[in-house]
Amino acid sequence: MAFLVFVGLVGAVIGSLGAPLITAVAEAYDVSLAASQWTLTIALLAGAVATPVLGRLGSGPRRRTVVLVMLAVEVVGSLLTVIPLPFAFLLVGRALQGSGIGLIVLMMAVARDHLDEQRAARTIALLSVTTTAGIGIGYPLSGLLTDIAGVRAAFGLGLAITAAALAAAVFALPQAPDRPSSRLDVRGAILLAIALPALLLAITEIGDHTAPATAMLAAALLLLIGWTFLEVRTESPLVDIKLLRHPAVAAANLVMLTGGVGMYLLFSLITRYVQTPAAAGYGFGLSSLQAGLVLVPFSLLGFVAGRLIPAWRDRLGARSLLAASTAVVLAAFVLFALARSHLVEPILAIGILGFGVGAFSAAMPVVILAVTPSAETASAMSVNAVVRSVGFSTGSALGGLILATHTTGVFPRESGYGAAAWIGVAATAATLLIIAVLPLKPLDP
Repeated sequence: MAFLVFVGLVGAVIGSLGAPLITAVAEAYDVSLAASQWTLTIALLAGAVATPVLGRLGSGPRRRTVVLVMLAVEVVGSLLTVIPLPFAFLLVGRALQGSGIGLIVLMMAVARDHLDEQRAARTIALLSVTTTAGIGIGYPLSGLLTDIAGVRAAFGLGLAITAAALAAAVFALPQAPDRPSSRLDVRGAILLAIALPALLLAITEIGDHTAPATAMLAAALLLLIGWTFLEVRTESPLVDIKLLRHPAVAAANLVMLTGGVGMYLLFSLITRYVQTPAAAGYGFGLSSLQAGLVLVPFSLLGFVAGRLIPAWRDRLGARSLLAASTAVVLAAFVLFALARSHLVEPILAIGILGFGVGAFSAAMPVVILAVTPSAETASAMSVNAVVRSVGFSTGSALGGLILATHTTGVFPRESGYGAAAWIGVAATAATLLIIAVLPLKPLDP
C-alpha cells in the first residue's frame, strides 16, 4: 500500500512543480511569463494524453514493464530539467515528467488485483487524493528550494523522487495477473493526442475571445466526436466506450466534469488572492513559499478525507458521499465569498475546500469501479482522470475570464473575486442538483 501511494504522490508532486516556479523560471531562463507558463501547461497536457494510453497498456500482462518504463522516462525528463540546457530542453523534460501522471490509474489497477477488498478500497481512495496531497507537498518544498538554491534545485526534487520511485518499483511492483494482452489502438491514441491538447488549450485561451481559440475549440470537439465513433468501431479500443454506457459511470463522469470546474475555480481564486500585494487595496502579498504553506491545510484535510471515505462507503452509499463532499466545497465557496479580509479566512476556506475535494475524489472510484470489470480498472479510471483534467482546466479559464472582466489597472478589483466566488457557488449548487437527479441510485445501499 505504501509503495502504491508513494508512486501516486510522485506523479502529483511532479505535476505541481511548475505552478510555483513560473516567475523563477522566467528569470532564470530569460523568457516571458507566458513562455514560462508552459512548464506547467505542457506537463498537464502530456499527462492528460498519456493517461488513457497507459490505462490501456497497463490492462494487460505487461503492466509491470509499462510502469518501469514510464518511471524511467520520468527520470530522464527530470534530468533534463536539472541540467543547465536551453529552455526548449526544459519543456521537453517537463513533458516527459508529466507523461507519468497517468501511473496513478495503474497503481489503482495493481491495488485491485493484488490486495484484499478492504485494503484495495482504502488504497484506491488514497490514490484518488494524491493530487490533493501532492499540491501541499510540492508547492512549499519547491518554493523553499527555489528561495535557497535556485530553480534547478527545485526541479532536483523531481529527479530525486522519481529515481526513488523507480528503484522502489524494481523491488516492490508485482507482475500483473495472467490475462490476455490487448493491442494498443494506435489510431485512437494519435487522434486523442491531437484532440485533447487542442481542447485544453482552447479552454485556457477562450477567455480572450480570440477567433483562433474559438476555431481550435470547434475543431477539437469535432475531433473528439470522430474519436468516439472510431473507438466504438475498433475491436481493441484505446478506451472501451461501452463501459461509459452504464448510467452510473456516465453520471459519475458528468459529475466529475462539473464538480471539477468549481473546485479548481476556488483553488485558483484563493491562491491568486493571497499573493496579491496589499497595494491593490486587498490581498496579503505572500511570497511563493508563503503561498505554498497556505496550501498545506488543503492537502492535509484532503488526505484525511481520503482516509475516511472507505469507512463511510457502506453506510452512506455513492450518492450521499458525492453530495456531502460537494456540499463541503459549496461551504468553502460561501465562506470565501463572504469573508476574506483577514488571512485566516482564506486559509480556512482552502482547508474546507481540501476536505471536500479529497472526499469527492475518493468517492468517485466507488461509483465507477462498482460496475467496472477488474481487468478494465485502469482504462475506466483513466477516462475519469481525463474528464477531471478538462474540468480543472475549465475552472482555471473561468476564473481568469471573470477576473479579467473586473480589471482596470494591474490587478483585478476585489469585486471580481466576489463575483467569481458567487458564480462558483452557482456551479457547485448545479453539481449538487446533477447528483440528485442522475442515475447513481443502483450503487446506494
